[in-house]
Amino acid sequence: MPRVLIVDDDAALREGVAEALLDAGHVPEHAADGAAALARLARGGIEAVLLDLRMPGMDGMEVLRRIRAEKNPPPVAVLTAVPTAANTIEAMRLGAVDHLAKPVGRAELLDLLARMLPATTTPPATAPAPDDAEQIVGGSAAMRTVQKAIGMLADSDTTVLITGETGTGKEVVARALHRHGRRAARPFVAVNCAAIPAELLESQLFGHARGAFTGAVADRIGSFREAHTGTIFLDEIGDMSLALQAKLLRVLQERTVTPLGGKSVAVDVRILAATHRDLAQAVREEKFREDLFYRLGVVPVALPPLRDRLADILPLAEHFLALAGGGKRLSAEAAARLLAHPWPGNVRELRNAIERVAVLARHAVLSAEDFSFLAAPPGPTTATDWLDGDLPTAVARLEEEMLRRALAATAGNRADAARRLGIHRQLLYEKMKKYGVE
Repeated sequence: MPRVLIVDDDAALREGVAEALLDAGHVPEHAADGAAALARLARGGIEAVLLDLRMPGMDGMEVLRRIRAEKNPPPVAVLTAVPTAANTIEAMRLGAVDHLAKPVGRAELLDLLARMLPATTTPPATAPAPDDAEQIVGGSAAMRTVQKAIGMLADSDTTVLITGETGTGKEVVARALHRHGRRAARPFVAVNCAAIPAELLESQLFGHARGAFTGAVADRIGSFREAHTGTIFLDEIGDMSLALQAKLLRVLQERTVTPLGGKSVAVDVRILAATHRDLAQAVREEKFREDLFYRLGVVPVALPPLRDRLADILPLAEHFLALAGGGKRLSAEAAARLLAHPWPGNVRELRNAIERVAVLARHAVLSAEDFSFLAAPPGPTTATDWLDGDLPTAVARLEEEMLRRALAATAGNRADAARRLGIHRQLLYEKMKKYGVE
C-alpha cells in the first residue's frame, strides 16, 4: 500500500487526513514540521507528500524546494489555509503536483492522490522566488487554475496563446509568465498589434535599415531584437494582417528576423501572444493562417470573464482601492452593488470604476450611491442579498447563485457545469440537492 507523508503542524488536521487515507487503503505517516519531514523522507519508502506551507521553523516552500532538489523525489502537493497568487505560482513552478486551499474535502483529497501516485516528476526549479507584491489578484477556482498554469509554464520557452475577453488581464498574465521565469532579468517588450497601422507594424516588429523606404533616416532594430534574450508579447494578434502573419510564422519557425532593407538576424526570444478574438473561427473564415494558429497555440491559457468569477470581484475592488490610496473602504451595500453588476468590461471596467470613486468620493466608507453610474442590476440590490447574516449563510448564498449560473450557462449539462465551477460532479450533485436546484 502506498505510504503518504502528511506534513502539517496542526495535529487535528493530520489525524483527519490520515483517517481519509486509511479508508482509501493508503498508509499515512506524520511529520509536524519541515525538519521532521525531511528526516523521514531521507529513510525512503514515501510515495507522496501532502505539505502545509505555514509551519514553525522551516516553511513549506523551503521544504518543497529541498524535496524537489533530491534525485528521485516523491510527488508533492501543497495544502494551505492561505492561498495567494504568489505561493500558488511559486509552488507550481517548483514542481508541486497541485496547490489546494484548506479545508480539502475527502473526495478532492482522494482525487488528488489518484493523480499524484502514478504521476511523473519534473526537475527542480532554480529561478529566484517571485516578488511578494502580487499583481494577479483572485482566489476563484478559475483564476487559481491560471495561476498554476503560470507556475508550470514560467521557466519554459514554449509559445503561449492567452485568450479572453477584452479587459480580463491578458497582459498581466503575460508579464507574470515573464516575471516568474528564468528570463525575468531580461527585457519584456509588449506590442499592441491592433494599435499600430498595418503599414508600420512590420517595421515596429522586425526593424528596418536606413534608406529602406522614404523617411527611414536611421536604422531601427525593431521589437523582436529589443526583446533579445527576453520576452516579446504580441497583444491582439488576431488583428494582424495575413501578409504579416506569414512573416511572423517564419520568425517562429526559424528564430530569425529580417529588417526591411536589411539582412536576417538570429534572435533568442520567448513569444507570448494574446487575443480577444476566436482565432479558430477566424481560421475557418480564412482571416487567420491555420499554420500560425497552431504555432501560436502550443499552450493556450484562457482567462475567464469577471462575471464568471464572483469570488474575485471584492478582492479585486479592495486591491484597486489600496492602489488608489486614501484609506477608503467598501460598505456592505457598495460590495453588494459591485457583486450585482455584470462587468461587461471585466477587470478593466472594475478598476476604472474603483479609481473614479476613489477620486470623487470625499468619505472614507464608499456607499452604493457612489457606484450609481453603473448599469442598474436586474433585481433588488440590498446588502442582505449577499452579505447579511453570518459567514456560512453568506457563503451558501454565493454557492447557490454560482451553481445556478453555471447550470444556466451550460444549458443544464452537469458535467460541463462541474468543470466550469472547478468541482467534481458528485459534489455538484450534493450541492444541487442541498439548495434544491433542478
